[in-house]
Amino acid sequence: MWKLTVIVVMTCLTGLLLALPSLHSREDDGKNWAVLVAGSNGWDNYRHQADICHAYQILHKNGFPDERIVVMMYDDIAENENNPTPGKIINRPYGPNVYANVLKDYTKNHVNPTNFINVLLGNADKVTGGSGKVLKSGPNDRVFINFVDHGAQGLVAFPEDILTAKMLNQTINQMYMKKMFKQLVIYVEACEAGSMFHNVLADNKNVYVTTASDPTHSSYACYYDRKRGTYLGDVYSINWMQNSDQADMQTETLIQQFDTVRRKTNTSKVCKYGDMSFDEEDLDNFQGDPKSNTPSKLFDPYPLPPMDTVAAPDVPVVILSNRITDATSKTERQHYIGQLEKLIEHREKIDKTIRSILIEAVENNFELAHHIMHHQKHDIKNFDCLHVMTKSFSEKCYNLGKNDYAMRMVYVLVNLCETERMTESMILSAINKICH
Repeated sequence: MWKLTVIVVMTCLTGLLLALPSLHSREDDGKNWAVLVAGSNGWDNYRHQADICHAYQILHKNGFPDERIVVMMYDDIAENENNPTPGKIINRPYGPNVYANVLKDYTKNHVNPTNFINVLLGNADKVTGGSGKVLKSGPNDRVFINFVDHGAQGLVAFPEDILTAKMLNQTINQMYMKKMFKQLVIYVEACEAGSMFHNVLADNKNVYVTTASDPTHSSYACYYDRKRGTYLGDVYSINWMQNSDQADMQTETLIQQFDTVRRKTNTSKVCKYGDMSFDEEDLDNFQGDPKSNTPSKLFDPYPLPPMDTVAAPDVPVVILSNRITDATSKTERQHYIGQLEKLIEHREKIDKTIRSILIEAVENNFELAHHIMHHQKHDIKNFDCLHVMTKSFSEKCYNLGKNDYAMRMVYVLVNLCETERMTESMILSAINKICH
């Protein structure tokens, strides 16, 4: 009799366990959505589109359906005249072709802040060009955003324009109010990327962010390829994607990936912002599809060669210096020397412009000007002022979307906005006068 009782009890327990959801299954009918953005163009910025193509491959191979992935990239690399392997893009030395079958929803001039914002807000009637695909996510859905490009304090760049911290956080808040996600995860590769979220992103709205750098320092490029004459990747992006390539997506969590990437990224300070209440969610919930039957590990471990890192602002100079060294003729060498001289001359012109704006804004108070120019970079608190100043500077002086060096001078505008005795009208007047 007791044997029969044990069998009945075990049968009931087995049935109960089978009825319970697994640790990694959804408790809702939510779906995964992703937006992947490379905000630059040009051969020297090869690495940004390579990063985004690699990110797409990770999502795709983890069962993420293409209809719920939006990719924005200029698409001028694979068939670029400088590409020794036409139609192919790699993200590490001797790596696989990450361009294969990649989605290209928005390309060329359709890669812009307005389209990006409308994609995030699900405004299909407001996007221009491209596939017209936008987020159609709802309150049970998880959204993953990966943005890669140049950045400065309080902004990130697009090929022809900029997206300010004010614009991005307003968009995130609108998404939250429209109930467009259960959880939103954002990975940002850019210089001073932390400034897009520090002091502004709420910690209770189910938005979790990691950045390649803190609010005041550069991110780093890596893998200079002498055959291609450009950098193949970025340190933070390479580190999180190598981890995703080789991790068990169904057991590794967001916080475990963050800790791994922070440990491996010794060139910049990897940071996190926002809501940490769900940082123990599995990667599969954001970079894959838990409902798919894809294997938990997609790739065998692959060794990474020495990264050969360089701070992102120094990339153009290092690239030209390497091309001068590698030149095979006197004519070729002189050509690259000329390009380097023009680059340095252009940078000196930008330096002069920002100094002139500063002197004009402080009304020739040279002591104050010296303090603002050489003082440590302020934390951004006046996001409204910085939004106005960077948009004005970009429109009237140097297009920040096209001039990555000019972005290094944005800290002066930050310091002006954070100086009590300065007003917006004083700063704007100086910009208008110097860049008329």
